[in-house]
Amino acid sequence: MENIDKLAQLRHSLAHLLGASVLELYPGSQITLGPAVDNGFYYDIDVKGKITDSDLEKIEVKMKEILKTWTSFEKQVLTKDEALEIFKDNIYKIELINGITEKGEEITIYKSGSFSDLCRGGHIENMKEIKEDSWKLDRIAGAYWRGDEKNKMLTRIYGLAFETKAELDAYILQQEEAKKRDHRKIGQEQKLFTISKLVGSGLPLLQPKGMIIRKEIEDFLWSLHKNKGYSRVWTPHITKKELYETSGHAAKFGEELFKVKGGDEEFFMKPMNCPHHMQIFSDNQFSYRDMPVRYFEPATVYRYEKAGQLSGLTRVRAITQDDGHLFCRVSQIGQEVSTIVSIIKSFYTTMGMMNGYRVSLSVRGDDQSKYLGSNEVWVQAESTLEEAAKKNELNYQIVKGEAAFYGPKLDFMFKDAIGREWQLATIQCDFNLPERFELKFVNEQGEEERPVVIHRAISGSLERFMGVMIEHFAGAFPVWLSPVQVVILPISEHQKEYADTIFASLKEVDIRAELDDSNESLGKRIRNAKMSKVPYIIVIGDKERDAKVITVEGRTPASTNASQGGEKLEGITVESFIERIQKEIKERTLN
Repeated sequence: MENIDKLAQLRHSLAHLLGASVLELYPGSQITLGPAVDNGFYYDIDVKGKITDSDLEKIEVKMKEILKTWTSFEKQVLTKDEALEIFKDNIYKIELINGITEKGEEITIYKSGSFSDLCRGGHIENMKEIKEDSWKLDRIAGAYWRGDEKNKMLTRIYGLAFETKAELDAYILQQEEAKKRDHRKIGQEQKLFTISKLVGSGLPLLQPKGMIIRKEIEDFLWSLHKNKGYSRVWTPHITKKELYETSGHAAKFGEELFKVKGGDEEFFMKPMNCPHHMQIFSDNQFSYRDMPVRYFEPATVYRYEKAGQLSGLTRVRAITQDDGHLFCRVSQIGQEVSTIVSIIKSFYTTMGMMNGYRVSLSVRGDDQSKYLGSNEVWVQAESTLEEAAKKNELNYQIVKGEAAFYGPKLDFMFKDAIGREWQLATIQCDFNLPERFELKFVNEQGEEERPVVIHRAISGSLERFMGVMIEHFAGAFPVWLSPVQVVILPISEHQKEYADTIFASLKEVDIRAELDDSNESLGKRIRNAKMSKVPYIIVIGDKERDAKVITVEGRTPASTNASQGGEKLEGITVESFIERIQKEIKERTLN
């Protein structure tokens, strides 16, 4: 923990240095906020003039020049009048000062050299500890003041910072690899999905090949649930506003809800599925013998995300959750969570993402007004979920303030092939919505008893998971997920008839094959297949035709180098190859 805190302090100190440098180079600019972030720091600035990426080197030189003159930070506590006098030319700092005094908090500034900044603290003790080659400025972006698009657009300057040059170099290398794996780039190259201006931002359209991948993921998810007591349900895309007023979602997510008017009635586009599933449960007369009741629905929900936050498949407005809700007794929570954990482990092991996973047990923060339900209910829910985490030996830690508004949750973080961490699966324990919807079942004594609801999603959302998975595999999908599993390439028209019979044999057993007998050279057709990262390429020449065999070249597992070949199988029968590939598909092997 000390190292993490020290790194955050180092990064925050560099943000001060960035602010000081911009003020020297661009007099009349107004600095606003400059926090530390996971990989470095940034500062939002109302620049007098203009700063572009080409100016970063100049600013970095100035930062290194000033750094030589700084040692430590001196804290000063000010009155409101003193603070307003110091920052009288900065409208943003004046707004912050007024906000601080309204909350009754202490106004502090930190000074280093001739530069002072309004700040709560958290700096490195000795600026000489900052290694010159362990940080660099990264990029320029736009950012609205305080994240509100009604406010002025500021210039955000990002910097990278680590404790050593080796860590910085490793991060930069990871980012270069991430650019190659960008799911938006690969999605366009492989024609997996489309973003249409006419349809709208955040509303991706899946191309046929993208739909194959999505359907395979969805079918795999259902296969992990269907023998564990789950029943599939379906719910509509719109609902009367009263449903979300009852659930509390209308008050909590009012600005994120899409509204629809039909005649004199008002509807919401569905932002989540749980209230609908409550209605399905409520329409049945369950007894304790029926519990748990488990619903599964991969359903699309809609939430308004700001345009500037949308990105390919990973941040969208149409979100297909692989949603599940379990209605159970308190005594059954532990077993149900264990079953869900086993599904999560199976799913992410198959995807090659279980190494280095971690779990956040998200509980309430100090502000109790943000959460629905009594303190007694929350204590019970949090302790029950922690017991389940211990029982399943999860690598978890408690995180305050990150709970859902209706209950605590277990959020699963997984690392992809290049070490980036993604929050994907979740398990949420809810004692509140059953109360709000007055759900009940009959217990052994013939009395009405309130169920507990467990919300869970394995992939998180199909869109976001597809984006993550495209980048995880760099577009070189395992055979079972590949939109095209085999490409057949006859050398010339003399092998066309034999190639047709092979193509028919593969299609007959539902292997996704393509036959490329175009007029392009064989070399170009092979390159095209490799660039598309097809798992298997079958080349048919006279030798193969005459012997009624095939030559197969396999892709190097998860290779990002399209020119790199893999295993080569020469002179095998079509039947042997079909047996092999069917085994890979059935077992969902990674290679």
